[in-house]
Amino acid sequence: MAEYKLLLPSMGEGVMEATIITWLFNEGDNVKEDDSVVEIATDKVDSDVPTPVSGKIVKILKQKDEVAKVGEAIAILEIEGEGTASEEAKTETPAAAPDAETLKTIEQPLQTAAASNVEFSGDLYLSPLVKSIAQQENISETELKSIKGSGLEGRITKEDILAYVANRGNQPAQQAAPVQAVSVSAPAATVPVHAGDEIIPMDRMRKIIAENMVKAKQIAPHVTSFIETDVTNVVKWRNKNKAAFEKREGEKLTFMPIFVKAVVKAIQDFPMINVSVNGDNIIKKKNINIGMATALPDGNLIVPVIKNADQLSLSGLAKAINDLAYRARNKKLRPEDTQGATYTISNVGSFGNLMGTPIIPQPQVAILAIGAIVKKPAVLETADGDVIAIRNLMFMSHSYDHRVVDGSLGGMMLKHVHDYLENWDLNTEI
Repeated sequence: MAEYKLLLPSMGEGVMEATIITWLFNEGDNVKEDDSVVEIATDKVDSDVPTPVSGKIVKILKQKDEVAKVGEAIAILEIEGEGTASEEAKTETPAAAPDAETLKTIEQPLQTAAASNVEFSGDLYLSPLVKSIAQQENISETELKSIKGSGLEGRITKEDILAYVANRGNQPAQQAAPVQAVSVSAPAATVPVHAGDEIIPMDRMRKIIAENMVKAKQIAPHVTSFIETDVTNVVKWRNKNKAAFEKREGEKLTFMPIFVKAVVKAIQDFPMINVSVNGDNIIKKKNINIGMATALPDGNLIVPVIKNADQLSLSGLAKAINDLAYRARNKKLRPEDTQGATYTISNVGSFGNLMGTPIIPQPQVAILAIGAIVKKPAVLETADGDVIAIRNLMFMSHSYDHRVVDGSLGGMMLKHVHDYLENWDLNTEI
């Protein structure tokens, strides 16, 4: 029999550890491949950890309420075979297995990959070991997406990536341009504490948010464009349809599906907004995945993602948005629910704010802030001349990364969102 170390898997960019909530099996229990064996919690999501192998749990290494780091062993299983294994052991034989020398060269401990310049966007689930091998071998994200994974839900296993390395032959590796390291811990002035002041330690999620915001501002030169939009037709259309929609679907009809629809259409008009920067390369994204900045009850922020938003109808968008918002506020999101966004919308109007200048979440290059809808007098052009009427007006602000998005592109994209909303068809079906 062999020992297998069950490791805490990667849970997305910025998530480095998790707390054990409860074990679903006890020591001595037999588990099957893909069984969920333990429930874990991060500051972002709660989820289950499946085992990629069948075997018997002989030792639980992390108990309830203990914290484990990504890549750390949380249990030991007894499996068929000899020796000691960790990560995604599989019984299938790859098409062309690497020889012993290749294995010796690339199957190094996880820590040795720390100096690699290869970075991944989060669109792919990669276990710590697979990511380590990819970084050591300078395998780009584009190459990884070409590998057909044999693991659960098509995930790339150790055997898959080793076989890919062995079959690379004499072809040159697609090396991503190095990304300059950015310090996220700039020195700050010491703040005096006076009598009566309260010291509140940051929780883990707040620390992650702080680091990510500093990093985002240091990486991307931010530019922001503003526009005021007449959304009277949008308001009329929603008022006309919200009761019937809720009766038919059992779902609330908010403004957000309309905003997302307009943004998606504008991205299709200007696809170079839907990109990421990797060194000197621009990665143009195929999918349109819209992040939706959501405030949590504890005051922290999370961004669940509407995947393939361009493929959803208004009704589908409404359901997806309501589902993600509910699960975000009730800590029921899965790790994959917060990964892979290519563009983000922040509704600052939900706090009664007229406008804002949001920070672009890396590795995206743009973010839209939507302000509160306010009734105002506005000048309308009619066949009989200009008139003043009460209209529903709203500010939008578009922050974009000036490394790759110039003012013309950022401004025109915002204008197209504006036009789609101002000219909303009152006969639109949902």
